[in-house]
Amino acid sequence: MAGRLLRGVALWTVVALLAAAGAAVATASHPSCPATPPDAGATLQVSHAFGPCSPLGNDAAAAPSWTGFLADQASRDTSRLLYLDSLAVAGRAYAPIASGRQLLQTPTYVVRARLGTPPQQLLLAVDTSNDAAWIPCSGCAGCPTASPFNPAASTSYRAVPCGSPACAGAPNPSCSLNTKSCGFSLTYADSSLEAALSQDSLAVANNVVKSYTFGCLQKATGTAAPPQGLLGLGRGPLSFLSQTKDMYEGTFSYCLPSFKSLNFSGTLRLGRKGQPLRIKTTPLLANPHRSSLYYVGMTGVRVGKKVVPIPPSALAFDPATGAGTVLDSGTMFTRLVAPAYAAVRDEVRHRIRGAPVSSLGGFDTCYNTTVKWPPVTFMFTGMQVTLPEENLVIHSTYGTTSCLAMAAAPDGVNTVLNVIASMQQQNHRVLFDVPNGRVGFAREQCTAA
Repeated sequence: MAGRLLRGVALWTVVALLAAAGAAVATASHPSCPATPPDAGATLQVSHAFGPCSPLGNDAAAAPSWTGFLADQASRDTSRLLYLDSLAVAGRAYAPIASGRQLLQTPTYVVRARLGTPPQQLLLAVDTSNDAAWIPCSGCAGCPTASPFNPAASTSYRAVPCGSPACAGAPNPSCSLNTKSCGFSLTYADSSLEAALSQDSLAVANNVVKSYTFGCLQKATGTAAPPQGLLGLGRGPLSFLSQTKDMYEGTFSYCLPSFKSLNFSGTLRLGRKGQPLRIKTTPLLANPHRSSLYYVGMTGVRVGKKVVPIPPSALAFDPATGAGTVLDSGTMFTRLVAPAYAAVRDEVRHRIRGAPVSSLGGFDTCYNTTVKWPPVTFMFTGMQVTLPEENLVIHSTYGTTSCLAMAAAPDGVNTVLNVIASMQQQNHRVLFDVPNGRVGFAREQCTAA
């Protein structure tokens, strides 16, 4: 479990942690942004980090061009695939950092939460492939944030004592002769991180999770130090899902808005109440080596009405090697193993005849003229999900160029892991029902233009 926490905490801090913020940050400066909708019951509003009303205060003037955006995302997804690879394959404990733009500044989706008594406002990155909560605290040396969590201001904060089961499960736990509380340390790339294992009250929507266990970051050196906020929705023992199993019964769903959506238009729904009653589902598969990942049985891909020829080995689930297909909220564009992607790409190109193909920003099937894109259907055990053009194609700002929004797994990555990413999940209610061992998809519009 210590290794799992080490990888879960350390890796996602570089991929998708984001800064804490007060209520004022949640209202972006975009002139057309509507009022921020409130969280209610056990439902949290979800915002895309790249949206025009992002709560992260994106500077439109400093935003990259569309070409730059695609290049940035391709680089970020490459790093994310390396992270997932390290989770999927037993014994791996590395996560190379992609070059280019700082990855720690680019989470995909964020929700609002409050930590401590009285509550301190946070933005938390949502990650279905991670277990941990990780928050820089006041006094942290080297933490890149202006709004750390202040434990001294919370009457419900407590340090986890040495000798506790939680301390035993922390990465590299330490208990010096001068302290009775549990500390731990880890290294990531060129950074060294030190934290206190802590517990406090975490409020999400209208519910409060008492004694929620998280890492309170105290020292960070190097360039890979994380900002604040992570909500780990994986299946491991330290995840939010596991820590709230009596409250939410191991069940949640979300509807992810596109990056064009205004404000917090998506939703994260916790618990069994309010989940769709009629929804197509596929069995959830368990990898005992990597319990956090949500594996599903992908059986094929159809382009138009044709099932493309993919070798069975490219889709087979094998816990020993990490092979198979996972759903992930932190990767933006779906990545398929090379033979699977080639089969899909070639059939898409075959159906779009007469237009020259170009490449752009890591995507190899782009057109500089208006074309008719065929639908693509992901086929799972007992369930099929047909992607309309909005889930399949990314368009340039002025609509003159369009690209197939998926790619092959990059060189050097575990070549047997397929990742169904957030763009292909957008505007669907995606249900994760762990007790009943199933994942479901239902079409739901949550992008607000």
